[in-house]
Amino acid sequence: MYKLAIFDLDGTLVNSLGDLADAVNAALAERGYPTHSEDSYRYMVGNGAARLCERALPEGHRSAEDIASLQRRFGEIYHGCCLVRTRPYEGIPELIKRLREAGVRCAVASNKPDSFSKEIVLALLGEGSFDLVMGKREGVPTKPDPEIVYDIMKALGAEKSGTVFIGDSCVDVQTAHNAGLPCIGCLWGFRGEAELRENGCDMLAGSPEEIYGLAVMHNA
Repeated sequence: MYKLAIFDLDGTLVNSLGDLADAVNAALAERGYPTHSEDSYRYMVGNGAARLCERALPEGHRSAEDIASLQRRFGEIYHGCCLVRTRPYEGIPELIKRLREAGVRCAVASNKPDSFSKEIVLALLGEGSFDLVMGKREGVPTKPDPEIVYDIMKALGAEKSGTVFIGDSCVDVQTAHNAGLPCIGCLWGFRGEAELRENGCDMLAGSPEEIYGLAVMHNA
């Protein structure tokens, strides 16, 4: 059994694509820029708010100033809509409860800003559902840099040999491997099986129930 399971947030624990798309599109529209389909945001999210805004902006309007301006406005809009359509994936609340009852500690490592990460987890999964929630913090690089993983493991006193990372994208697989951890890929997320396999994901799960089996049955 793994002793610590570290989860990505967006596309892994919660489906937040609609609220993210709505907030970015609103900020783009205010500036007279073209907006994007909700589905296209599957490939824009994952590397943090700055990269999301950069990818959403039209070519020729991606200066540092343009990105920072759009990111500020996106943050203001998203603050008011981050819980409008975002919901946990089916079976996720039960998975976290079962893992913790089995003695597996659970944490969240997200590229979403720390305040939003904590707000969403608290609202949708409940106080005390995770041992630790960490989002993007000032001065700390985004995933796939492994620093956020190291910070969580240090705070919880966890060892690499007993830790697994769980996510839905290439960013998560790379984060896990950069930290020296195995990765369980979620097939219900934003990116899909092909991307996970291409990036060398160690294990694949088609449902939260399968994650439970992989985490608890592992001989750590």
